[in-house]
Amino acid sequence: MILYHGTNAVIENIDLSQSRVGKDFGLGFYLTPDEQVAHRQADRKFEQFGEGEVIVYKYFVDDDALTKANTLRFDGYTLDWARFVLNNRKNRTRIQAHDYDIVIGPIADDVVGYQIRRVEEGIISEEQFLEEIKYHTVTIQYLFATQKAINLLQKI
Repeated sequence: MILYHGTNAVIENIDLSQSRVGKDFGLGFYLTPDEQVAHRQADRKFEQFGEGEVIVYKYFVDDDALTKANTLRFDGYTLDWARFVLNNRKNRTRIQAHDYDIVIGPIADDVVGYQIRRVEEGIISEEQFLEEIKYHTVTIQYLFATQKAINLLQKI
C-alpha cells in the first residue's frame, strides 16, 4: 500500500521525538492513503509556519506487515473512535495514552474537531456527536506510533 505524508520540512529520517502532543491518535508519524489530503496538509503546514516548502513524501508499507504489528483500526466514526480521539487530544504529555504500534481511522478535521470540542464541553452528548457527523466525508489517517511501526515504512 502507498501512504503519503504532507509537511513543510525536509525529513531525512522519521524522528518520533518530534511528534506533537494532543493529536487524534497520539504521538507518532501520521500518513494518509489520499495524496490530495497530504498536499492539503503540506499547504496548511507551510501557511502555518511560513517557512520551508510544500513537500509530500511517499511511503510503501506491506499490507501483511500491518497485521504483524499491534494495530488498532476504526472503520468509521463510532463512539469508540470518538472516545479514543478525545483521550488522545486531552493527553498533553509525551507519554502515549495507548500501546498500539499503528492506529488507522478517520481524521478529526476542523468540522469533526468542532463537534468533539462540543462533547468535551458538555454541550452535546456522544450520541448527538455521532448524529452531527454521520454524513461527514470520512478521510482515513494512519498513525505509526512506535519505532517498530516506523521500520515498516519504505520511502519511495
